[in-house]
Amino acid sequence: MLPGEVTDAEMSPPEGDRHFRAKTRALGALRGYFARQRRRVYVAAELPVYYPNEPRFAPDLLVAFDVGDEERDRWVVSKEGKGLDWVLEVHVGGDRKKDAELNVARYARLGIPEYFLYDRAKGRLSAYRLAAGATAYAPIVPQHGVYPSAVLGLDVQVEKDRLRFFAGTALLLESEELIARLEEMLDEVQLRVEQETKRREEETARRESVEAENAQLREELARLRKSPPQT
Repeated sequence: MLPGEVTDAEMSPPEGDRHFRAKTRALGALRGYFARQRRRVYVAAELPVYYPNEPRFAPDLLVAFDVGDEERDRWVVSKEGKGLDWVLEVHVGGDRKKDAELNVARYARLGIPEYFLYDRAKGRLSAYRLAAGATAYAPIVPQHGVYPSAVLGLDVQVEKDRLRFFAGTALLLESEELIARLEEMLDEVQLRVEQETKRREEETARRESVEAENAQLREELARLRKSPPQT
């Protein structure tokens, strides 16, 4: 049986645009990437999650593999047959204890393989991985600011004020960036079409001019041939 309505103690205060944008940008980048990979992956933001005999929680971002991506109102582990594979929390201000301490212990206890914490206010990323058979996380050690996620198969890092995901050296574009890129590509295609149309119109005009000149010369030649010779 699921817990009842969310209590005041469980409610988190609204955290504003910086929190919302960091979360939704990551959501769009990961959803787009896994959709192109044709993998069975579910990616969601702030979805209520229910583990057996545990208080509900709603991570800023969650990923679960080998499940359908249909819309859900909640994630119930006993119904889905599995727990979460990857969790991201975004911190923008105030007390970091919940994200940096309590969630580190809680998510490890629940067996979530990886937990990433993005402190947007400080532009800092922390990441944790659960080894096989372990009950506590070990920190993921970055290389030149890059945190490898074995669960996602991606590298994660902070660039300026954005959390970025990379597949090898390829940057995963956020939804807005992907739309802008596609619009740019569409503009380039349209420009090429217009240039090709103009080229063909100019070729047609030149051909018609040559044909008209040729016809005029033929008419003049025919006229001269019909004219009687002058004595």
